[in-house]
Amino acid sequence: MADRGDFAALLRAWRERLQPAAVGFPVGNRRTSGLRREEVALLAGVSVDYLVRLEQGRAERPSAQVVTSLARVLQLSDLERDQLHLAAGLPVPLPSAVPTHIPASVQRLLARLPDVAVGVWTAHWTLLTANAAWTALLGPMRPGSNLVLAQFAGAAPEVVWDPADHERHERALVSDLRTALIRYPDDPAVRAVLAELQAYPRFAQLWAEGTVVEHRFQSKTFVHPLVGEVTLDCDVLTAIGTDLRIVAYTAEPGTEDASRFDLVRTLGLAGVAPD
Repeated sequence: MADRGDFAALLRAWRERLQPAAVGFPVGNRRTSGLRREEVALLAGVSVDYLVRLEQGRAERPSAQVVTSLARVLQLSDLERDQLHLAAGLPVPLPSAVPTHIPASVQRLLARLPDVAVGVWTAHWTLLTANAAWTALLGPMRPGSNLVLAQFAGAAPEVVWDPADHERHERALVSDLRTALIRYPDDPAVRAVLAELQAYPRFAQLWAEGTVVEHRFQSKTFVHPLVGEVTLDCDVLTAIGTDLRIVAYTAEPGTEDASRFDLVRTLGLAGVAPD
């Protein structure tokens, strides 16, 4: 049986260990080492009251989703993540499941590249997290959103596509989903996305064709509601030792698009600033 006191002690210890700069927060004058409860709660998407109860061992057993989110925010190693799951009375993530744990090095990348729009995705294109520049450019995208579903459902961010690039983009997404299914055939999340996509004729057609297409460097022109069209370079990277996909959007320095992207980020920060 799980020891809620052990879970609480681990949670407190690992929160106090993580320095604010590692997640992009100012250090300033702090009365506590590490992150504040309010900061962890904000990043993990839980209430401060619930986090307090978890740290005091007074809360009911947290869900796997909450524990996974806390492990991500606290930048735990794979072994520490497994310990946190066990302490919460939950099974550790199976090797057969699509990796969702974001290494600390990748999280530092998000925190230290404020001028780059960065999103981190699973092997089957489900969003795990994104930085402020990404949100400013593309609007709020909730973790758990699947890009392949959004693309074929017509809910993806608005892009001015060249027809050939658009087709290649769709085929690459379909290829990625098939690869994820081959690597993780027992992951219910991958199969659930595939089942939902079968309702879209365009996806079903591309899936049946089985064409293998890889992502390549390209530029994308986004339509921002306040700034208008912004053309950015898109790079899709993979973190070594993981199946995570890191998507980064950058502007060529000194261009009009770079100025527009600066304005996009400024407007985005203004939108989240306290009153």
